[in-house]
Amino acid sequence: MPLPLKRPHKLSLPRRIPMPLMSVIIGLFCGLVVWAMLDQVQPQALRSIFLEELKSRLNQQARETLIRFDNYVLAHTSTARLLANHRQLANYLEPIYWYKGDADPAKYYRSTPPWLPSSTLWQSLVRPSHILLLDSDQRTREIYQLGDRNLPVELTGTNELLLSERRVQASLTTLGDRPYLLISETAEDATGTVMGSLMLVAPIDEQFLAASQQGVSSNGVMVGILDADEQRFLASSDQKRLGPQSPLEKVETNFLVTAQSFSEYDGSTLNLQFATLVPHSVVEAMRERVAGLERRQRLVAAFTFVSVFTLVFFLLSERLNRILQRISRFSQRALGSKQPIIERGNQLFVLEDWIRQFIQLVRDTREEMRQQHETEMHESEMLKQAIMETALDSIVTIDRHGLIIEFNPTAEQTFGHSRSQALGQVFAKLIFNSESQPQFLRLLDDVLSSRDQYPDEVRHEMTALNRDGASFPVELAIKPIRLKNRLAFTIYMHDISSRRRIELEIRSLAKFASESPSPILRVNRRGVIIYANSASELLLSYWGCERAQTMPLYWRNRVSDILRSGRDWQTQVTSSTQVYSLLLTPVVDLGYVNIYGRDITGELEAERQAREHQQELIHVSRLSTMGEMATGLAHELNQPLSAIANYANGSVRRLQASGRESEDILFALGQISAQADRAGEIIKRLRALVGKQAPVRRVADINDVVREVCSFVEFEARKSGVEIEQQLSLNALPTKIDVIQIEQVLLNLIKNALDALLEMPEDERSLVIQTRCSDGGEVLVQVLDSGSGIKEKDRGRLFEPFFTTKESGMGMGLVISRTIIEDHNGTISAHRRDEGGTCFTVVLPSDRKNDE
Repeated sequence: MPLPLKRPHKLSLPRRIPMPLMSVIIGLFCGLVVWAMLDQVQPQALRSIFLEELKSRLNQQARETLIRFDNYVLAHTSTARLLANHRQLANYLEPIYWYKGDADPAKYYRSTPPWLPSSTLWQSLVRPSHILLLDSDQRTREIYQLGDRNLPVELTGTNELLLSERRVQASLTTLGDRPYLLISETAEDATGTVMGSLMLVAPIDEQFLAASQQGVSSNGVMVGILDADEQRFLASSDQKRLGPQSPLEKVETNFLVTAQSFSEYDGSTLNLQFATLVPHSVVEAMRERVAGLERRQRLVAAFTFVSVFTLVFFLLSERLNRILQRISRFSQRALGSKQPIIERGNQLFVLEDWIRQFIQLVRDTREEMRQQHETEMHESEMLKQAIMETALDSIVTIDRHGLIIEFNPTAEQTFGHSRSQALGQVFAKLIFNSESQPQFLRLLDDVLSSRDQYPDEVRHEMTALNRDGASFPVELAIKPIRLKNRLAFTIYMHDISSRRRIELEIRSLAKFASESPSPILRVNRRGVIIYANSASELLLSYWGCERAQTMPLYWRNRVSDILRSGRDWQTQVTSSTQVYSLLLTPVVDLGYVNIYGRDITGELEAERQAREHQQELIHVSRLSTMGEMATGLAHELNQPLSAIANYANGSVRRLQASGRESEDILFALGQISAQADRAGEIIKRLRALVGKQAPVRRVADINDVVREVCSFVEFEARKSGVEIEQQLSLNALPTKIDVIQIEQVLLNLIKNALDALLEMPEDERSLVIQTRCSDGGEVLVQVLDSGSGIKEKDRGRLFEPFFTTKESGMGMGLVISRTIIEDHNGTISAHRRDEGGTCFTVVLPSDRKNDE
């Protein structure tokens, strides 16, 4: 039944203010407090930081302006060195000689020196007011005035400042209360003779100082030369704002002055400083900008603080509203209470009232839940009882003394005891044989001796007995049951007879590899041999490793490649006495490779003997073919021998008749020699064809082989009234073959064609041999005859051993021919021609790359 909620008392002022409005008020108040605190602390701290930073920046700017001034002076020094070493000055000084002790005054020119290279030298520099030439005693000899300013009288005589051993010197000095930069460089004539020095005189005035800071934004900043001893300015970059001889004390009223000591210049004895002057107005404007920025940032910070504070409270208020609604819905569903009224005002106080009422609801509901829990416990007991009765395993409950207090139906069926008979019996004596009873009692004692720290579950395998006394293995698990005042144990027992049989079968299968007479190994991904049966000893010796050791590097890499590809790989290894065929099979999921070995030493020996028998058979076939051609060969040999005899008899008669027929006799003797060579060549070819020799393969043109074979059967063909037509390829057709064996194949095909043509009228007899390159790039030879053709019933048996259609044939010619062609990785086939006759086709691999 839904429980009613009490309405809260009359709302006070804090309760009536909505939470977002309260957050705005609190945020504004906190923002004002933060503003007041920052206004007291931050401006002073900011002013101190600004002054420190300003001082650091001014010092940095002073150093930078001094560095630019030094670089500018260095540029004048480099220009002086360039002028002193220029060829025009050397040529100018060549005819001049200055005598020591000469009292003549210096020559004064109000023009540019004639030896000055170009006016572009001063493109980025302020031109000096004067250029002086001094002799080796530092006495001024020539003066060139480049501007309107007159030369100070101190430089018209001997210059004591330049009496130095250094080649170059730049000196800062004051002449007539004005600062000057004096730069000198040793000058030589064209012969390399030191004539004296070249001096550049540059007044350090407004133009010079402004040029030294060229390219830098001034923002009202000036530079000047300060006499540190007299505390007055000698020159500045803006004479209008800061004139010469201005005292430092007066200048500091309008400018912020930062002075830096000059680097040491040669010959300078004055205490001069390089000063950087920043107007106070610029500093004050900068300070005002920083202060304004600080105030704006403070205002932004305060606004951000108030906004974030208000937003957080607003989001919190919304979140509290959603929580109140969820609690209300939960109470409606779970507790049956009515939906509370969410009053306007501060959500925190509303939540407080609601939680107070909700706690009371929880207390009222707890009693209902207790009653419901008792009901569920009863149902759970009933469910557990049902599980006990329908379980597939035997479940027995015993007390701490080992007496049976529960016995499920499966246990009744397994052991043959009814529940009533088993209750109260000693579990160990009733269930186990004499050997397992002590084991169970020790197991139970171990559980009891652990006192309160009972293990969750104890498993063990024992031998049980049924009512008939038959024993069978069981796996039992002991589960302690912790009751309030006593301890019990639930024992789960499972008949494992079937599992034992399966384990025996698995162990038997596991022994299969070790009992195998062939090598079986297992290698992991790192190349470690993790298993090898006893038959693998020779392979382990071949690899030079033992079990649990790593294979050689090549085999490790091969194992990795096989696992990566997931494909089997087969190879052969040869030890000192045996040859093994190895099949490497990857098991990718488990990361290892199985190696199955097979001893093929006997098979290889049998193959070798079979090849020898095959070569013998091929040789016998070749002899048989040549025996069949004996008549033709005899005729071939008879022709050159008869010619030899005739030419020899004619030569004798001519010699007997007269000695003047020497030319005819010489011709006859030449014919005798030619015919003898012809007979010898025939015999040589015959011996090569008939002779027994090991197969030798070389690259040969199939066209040459066809021509050679046709020459062998030329007489037989003429005798049969057949003219062999050779349609040979115009291009060479190279192939790697055993020439004698391929000649034997072609000779057998041509003889078969000639035998088939004997059945045809002489005017219908035709034999064509074609050679060409197939579409696939192989070498192709075809033997085409116009005979009666292959009968349909004989097509499938042409290449069977001992099958022949001739009365005197053995039926081995085509069989041996196919063996030879297949040994050359080629094919031989036959088919009936549409126009009548038979076509035999031989295809051999091309060796065109090797030919090229």
